[in-house]
Amino acid sequence: MKRREFITGLAGAAAWPLAARAQQSGPMPAIGFLNPTTPETLGDRLRGFRQGLKETGFVEGENVVVVYRWAENQMDRLPELAAELVRQQVNVIAASTAASALAVKGVTTTIPSVFLVPEDPVRFGLVASLARPGGNLTGVNLFTGELSAKRLELLREMVPGITRVAALVNPTSPSAETTVRDVEAAARAMGLQIQVLNASTSREIDAAFASFGRERPDAVFVMLDVFLNSRRAQLVNLASRHALPATYTNRDFAEIGGLMSYGADIADAFRQVGVYTGRILKGAKPAELPVLQLNKFELVINHQTARMLGLIVPDKLLVAADEVIE
Repeated sequence: MKRREFITGLAGAAAWPLAARAQQSGPMPAIGFLNPTTPETLGDRLRGFRQGLKETGFVEGENVVVVYRWAENQMDRLPELAAELVRQQVNVIAASTAASALAVKGVTTTIPSVFLVPEDPVRFGLVASLARPGGNLTGVNLFTGELSAKRLELLREMVPGITRVAALVNPTSPSAETTVRDVEAAARAMGLQIQVLNASTSREIDAAFASFGRERPDAVFVMLDVFLNSRRAQLVNLASRHALPATYTNRDFAEIGGLMSYGADIADAFRQVGVYTGRILKGAKPAELPVLQLNKFELVINHQTARMLGLIVPDKLLVAADEVIE
């Protein structure tokens, strides 16, 4: 779908409830969708969410309304936007990041909410347990903490002989502390040195890469984070400009020139959020819906980028890859 068509479709969402309600005897159920970025950055993920709704019998604009709230990368706006959705009395809220879920938790204990988080939601205080969440929240766990060691291992296979890795972290992310801890532990076990660099703005990303001129790492590890994902073009371009091998958490990066990615299929995770949202609209209670732990991970390698960096991709990785981009 072209960007213009995509944005036009979102803009038209505001008119859907009026048209649909004219054909129905009563108001349609409403879903609040809270995200810290912009609609343009979601793409396949938003389509995955709508697919999940469709699998449970709900089609946006036909028998359900979706009320979108975008923070435009201003994380401090999330509590205010979550409160807006509560005032709108939506039936359920899809909180598609940890920060969104925490914002929802801070403003309501009654409206059901479905989250998508990279770390253990029990650690975040979102649920009592994975099997029985116990409150008004449930959702999907991406398991990224446990994948840090695997990503470093794959990076070392791709670039033999590396000793120093720069880890790019967004310090404002709720997952920052656990990400740093997991990466540092994995690095110690592998005998690698980790240099943690913080970046929560585009300017700070530029500054982080500028520092590589003084202390050049052998490779770069980028954490899973919605802001960093929204700046993927900038990150991939900088890694290319500095001729640095880099590993990312999802295929969005590899598809635009990033060397390699390993992580959960996030579009499918959004589909699962849509499924749970639909099930709650049909009467399921979040307290009784176990948190889903994704076990579908994918390795994507950009072979063209590897050649540009002078790397020979090992046969072992070529065989293991879910996709090799030529």
